[in-house]
Amino acid sequence: MGLLSLFNKELAMDLGTANSIVIYNDQVVIDEPSIVAFNRQNQKIMAVGKQAQLMDGKHDKCIETIRPLQGGVIADYEMAQHMIRELIRMTNISRSFMPPSLRMVIGIPSGITNVEQRAVREAAEQAGAKEIKMIHEPMAAAIGIGIDVLEPYGHMVVDIGGGTAEIAVISLGGIVCNRSIKVAGDNFNTDIMDYMRRQHNIVIGVRTAETVKWECGSAISELDNPPADYDTLGRDVLTGLPKQISVNYKEIAHALDKSITAIEQAVLDTLADTPPELAADIYRTGIYLAGGGALLRGLDQRISSKTKLKVHVADDPLRAVARGTGIALKNFNKFSFLIKQ
Repeated sequence: MGLLSLFNKELAMDLGTANSIVIYNDQVVIDEPSIVAFNRQNQKIMAVGKQAQLMDGKHDKCIETIRPLQGGVIADYEMAQHMIRELIRMTNISRSFMPPSLRMVIGIPSGITNVEQRAVREAAEQAGAKEIKMIHEPMAAAIGIGIDVLEPYGHMVVDIGGGTAEIAVISLGGIVCNRSIKVAGDNFNTDIMDYMRRQHNIVIGVRTAETVKWECGSAISELDNPPADYDTLGRDVLTGLPKQISVNYKEIAHALDKSITAIEQAVLDTLADTPPELAADIYRTGIYLAGGGALLRGLDQRISSKTKLKVHVADDPLRAVARGTGIALKNFNKFSFLIKQ
C-alpha cells in the first residue's frame, strides 16, 4: 500500500473565482488567490497566486494579471490550465523519479452547464490529472460544515463565494432545489468601487475595494460592535492627484444593499420551491452560511430578519467547500454517488 501511494496521489480542489484551495492528505496545502500574471511580450507565465496578486494594478503594459475564473466558471481556458498546473506543482507531490497518477475531486457551482463542466475537466487533464471527478459546491460546503447530508432531513446551505452565491436545500444526499446567482464577493467589490467614485469622487482599485470590504464592510447599518472607520487611498477624479478618504461601515452597508438584496431574494425563492416537509426541517435547523461572503458583518442577522429563520455561520467558512471536497475524496465509497463522473 505504501508503494502504491508513491504512484497514486489524490487531491481535492476548490477552484474558486477569488481563491483556490488544495487539500492533500486531509491538510490544506495550498490557499492562493486565483490570479495569473502573464507577460505578453515573451508569452510566459510570470507568477500565480499571491505573487501575481501583488502585481495586480502595478505593472506595465507588457504584463497582464488575469483571473481565469469568472462567475465560478472558467473564462480563460489557457490561463486556468496554467494555474491548475502551478497549484499542483506547489504541492510538491510530483517531485519524484516518476510522476504520480493523480486523481482529483474538484468543487463546481451547482448551476454550471455541461460545456462549463467540460472546460474544468479538460483544464485539469491538461494540467496533469489522470482522473477527475466533481462535486457541487453547496453539497461540498454542507459536508465541510459537518452536516450529515445522507440523512432524511432538509438542510439549507448558502455558499457565497467570489463569483457566485449558491443556495441549495439538501436531503438524502441530493440537492432538492437550488439557486445559483452571479452575485457574490466580486459584486461587493464593484459596488464599493462605484460608491467611492460616485459619493467621494475617488477612484480605487479592486484590491483596495477588497480591503475596505474586510476592514469595515457590513450588510446592516446598525452593528453592536462596529468596526473603526477606514482610511481609503485612491485617485481624485477631478484633480488626478492621490487622495485619502475615511469611510465607515454604514456607508459600505448602503453601497452593498442592492447586491445583498439579490442574495436575499434568491434565498426566499429557494425556500418557496422547497417541499413542505423539508421546509419544516429547515425551520428547526435554520440556514447555514459558507464561503467568504459569510464573513461580511451582519449578513447572518439580515438574512435571519428577512426569512424569520435561525442563521448559522460555518466555522472557517472560507474553506468549507474545500474541506467538504476533501472529506468526499477521503470517503469516496460513502459519497461516490454524490460525485459527478
